[in-house]
Amino acid sequence: MTSPGEIPHQNATTGTPAATTAGTAPGTATATLATAPGAPAGEFTVRPATLEEWRDVAQWAADEGWNPGHRDTDCFHATDPDGFFIGLLDGQLVSSVSVVNYSAEYAFLGYYLVHPDHRGRGLGMATWQAAVPHAGNRTIGLDAVPAQEATYRRSGFTTAYRTTRYRGRPVRPGTPAAPVVPVAPGHLDEIAAYDRQCFPADRRAFLSRWLTADGHHAYAQLRDGRIAGYGAIRPARDGYRLGPLFADTSRGAEALFDALTAHLSPDDVVHVDIPDPHHSARTLALSRGLAPDSHTMRMYTRPVAPVQAERVYAVTSLELG
Repeated sequence: MTSPGEIPHQNATTGTPAATTAGTAPGTATATLATAPGAPAGEFTVRPATLEEWRDVAQWAADEGWNPGHRDTDCFHATDPDGFFIGLLDGQLVSSVSVVNYSAEYAFLGYYLVHPDHRGRGLGMATWQAAVPHAGNRTIGLDAVPAQEATYRRSGFTTAYRTTRYRGRPVRPGTPAAPVVPVAPGHLDEIAAYDRQCFPADRRAFLSRWLTADGHHAYAQLRDGRIAGYGAIRPARDGYRLGPLFADTSRGAEALFDALTAHLSPDDVVHVDIPDPHHSARTLALSRGLAPDSHTMRMYTRPVAPVQAERVYAVTSLELG
């Protein structure tokens, strides 16, 4: 998810940098803010973050009111360790952005943050311009808060659809809609193939972490011995985040949702991010006692590989795709 205090207005991949950049090693970038009126005193650099440093960014995002899952950083960082950038002013963390390369064609941008004490000083723009070239010629996706949608358009992004977050304490249904099973290691190859039909890039390695991380619960629906859907739920700063939830049918999605939330206590809150307009997904969320809470806009720099949108009942993460 992206909600910075400042966003560059030039093209997202070809704008003229406000900072000088130099690669110190493959997959790395460093930026030093150019001297200009209003530029902050001190040395400002941008570089890839270590796993531990990105855990600090995730905590910062939580403090800003975002709701990352407890293990999100561990699962996503390994996907592209050079794609998580931090801006440091005299060694102090003041900005961040992730540009995660999922494949040779697709990248996802998120965690675009500037510390409130340092907004309006060009640091966000410098961080952006040092980090975005990491995507190369890939199509870049992001989820923008509505207030920044027009600004991202000026940066070369086009709106594809709206995503609505539903939040609430799940209602317990009666009879399960369809049989589901816990995800086992033997399911991974088929789940990865199924996932590729719902996401613009192959992410088998990521799924091997996401479906087995500490505290994560994952279920698959089988029909005639094949995967007909799967989903995962994880503990977050506030309650639980459910995603992804991909299924062939609404009955399958209902069964997966119910299995994923069965272990929760009556007071536990669940957050689900549903692409609009997916009427069956919306009906499922409402029928389980969830209500619309907020929304973001999915945007891309160019068209992405087609996916079977009717199977996408919930996305994985607004912050990281």
